[in-house]
Amino acid sequence: MQKRWLVKDLPEHTVVKQFQEELKIPEIISTLLLQRGITSFDEAKSFFRPYLRDLHDPFLMKGMSEAVERLILALNNKEKILVFGDYDVDGTTAVAQLVIFFKKHGFNVDFYIPDRYDEGYGISIKGIDYALENNCSVFIALDCGIKAVEKIDYAREKGLDVIICDHHTPGEVLPNAIILDQKQADCAYPYKELTGCGIGFKLIQGLLEKLALPQEELYHFLDLNAISIAADIVPVTGENRIIAFHGLKQLNEQPLREGLAALLKHAGKEIPLSFTNIVFVIAPRINAAGRIQSGKHAVELLISENKKLTHQLAFQIEEDNSIRKELDRSITEEILEQLAADKEYASMSSTVVYGEDWHKGVIGIVASRLIETYYRPTVVLTKSNGVAAGSVRSVSGFNVYEALENCSEHLIQFGGHKYAAGLTIQTEQIEAFRKKFDQIVATHLSDEMKIAEQVIDLSLSLNQIFSPGESYYSIPKVKRILDQFEPYGPGNMKPVFMTTDVFMDPAYTRIVGDNHLKTRLRSPQLPFALDAIGFNLGHKLNEIAEGEAVTILFTLEENTWNNKTTLQLNIKDIRPDNTPD
Repeated sequence: MQKRWLVKDLPEHTVVKQFQEELKIPEIISTLLLQRGITSFDEAKSFFRPYLRDLHDPFLMKGMSEAVERLILALNNKEKILVFGDYDVDGTTAVAQLVIFFKKHGFNVDFYIPDRYDEGYGISIKGIDYALENNCSVFIALDCGIKAVEKIDYAREKGLDVIICDHHTPGEVLPNAIILDQKQADCAYPYKELTGCGIGFKLIQGLLEKLALPQEELYHFLDLNAISIAADIVPVTGENRIIAFHGLKQLNEQPLREGLAALLKHAGKEIPLSFTNIVFVIAPRINAAGRIQSGKHAVELLISENKKLTHQLAFQIEEDNSIRKELDRSITEEILEQLAADKEYASMSSTVVYGEDWHKGVIGIVASRLIETYYRPTVVLTKSNGVAAGSVRSVSGFNVYEALENCSEHLIQFGGHKYAAGLTIQTEQIEAFRKKFDQIVATHLSDEMKIAEQVIDLSLSLNQIFSPGESYYSIPKVKRILDQFEPYGPGNMKPVFMTTDVFMDPAYTRIVGDNHLKTRLRSPQLPFALDAIGFNLGHKLNEIAEGEAVTILFTLEENTWNNKTTLQLNIKDIRPDNTPD
């Protein structure tokens, strides 16, 4: 899939040089900081060394006082609390931290994770009935609930007091509950991008303050919150950066969870971890529990201190993840074969596919996989409880939620946001929906949206990576400083650089693994070659003649081989120098 390269605007050179001199840093680093809106010494200090003391006052959040007071009343009256959370990483980590905290401090608590297939996303009647059957009087919803108006009315009619801890955008009508959601229109909380787990984290912070308990107890949950931030792909800025920074540090230096240790062991991964490791190692496994069996297993893994039990659960979750990967692979291959044989598909602007036997737990992943091959808004549907359930994924700039609104006459229900959504539909309506959805996409999808973007932070020559006198066999200062930009994520993505007039050494250029381009790069400005790898870019060799100058987009990584660690360029894209933009 060809990508459209988009180079960020550069700050004024005089400002870059002034900031460089003030901070005593390389020009590249000065430029990258300014691009991120960091313009002063104090801002740079907070960026590189986030302080936990800078966490916001939880009582700035609308509803926090009421929520804390109700929970303290429940503690004093020995009322039973049900903690209800979504079955994904954000929901299960949110539930785990509250259960751990409540149990430690004498609250009477139980938890509930809905079944993805039987109950679906969000607060369920079955979950509310479970609370009632188990004599709970307080119902806490984590990572869901802000739009569950009717279900919460049902809970209130049955006598339950409800506290919603959600981070999704509220609808026009709010539920009859105590609501903690920083995205409420009249909420003065200064940071708007907390996860569902992050809202629970602030609730614990408020309880610690009102119960006159040490605030340091809050820090025991930084690891779970870092995992939720990485998995939910929220901005790693502001308060999220503070939490993610210290949570990652805790995972690497003072791991607290037997369950996470077991999970990593069965995954064959050792610390230290990067934020990327959380995204690609920890998060998929926690998610796999809810996709294949039950999200309850993920919570039990995170809250248990029993080493034998955690290893049993981690083993099962590793098995779930293996099943998830195989389902993902086989369903994606089946769909790609269908699309290749569909003569009408080439003229369409969207992808809408349906298979009765596809596993509901992986259709969202499959939709994302299809976009990697056919870059267009995508709906993957499968049969579930007599109707079709679908996962929807979009491309940059296109609002699939609005597209679904325009097709609502064909749908039973739908929900989500700009880039990801879910829906249910009668099977006999699928073909009509497919045509209407494609019509909407064709009308509103601009030419720019049809091509994937690759954002480039700045252009440089390979010799700029190294300070004078630095050896190829050492990790350059620029890379060592970039390591301190971690954790990376939305709002602070890993910098991508562009270099022109480089050459792949034919003696070291080959395809390795499934489709990975392995090479060494030479440049007239650099007296030595640099190792490079382009994952899933083996096909690019067909586009480049031997000895031809190329332009590469890359990030800076490290590679350890035979106990030697050297710089390695991770190629994101590559094209001949004479390729038009």
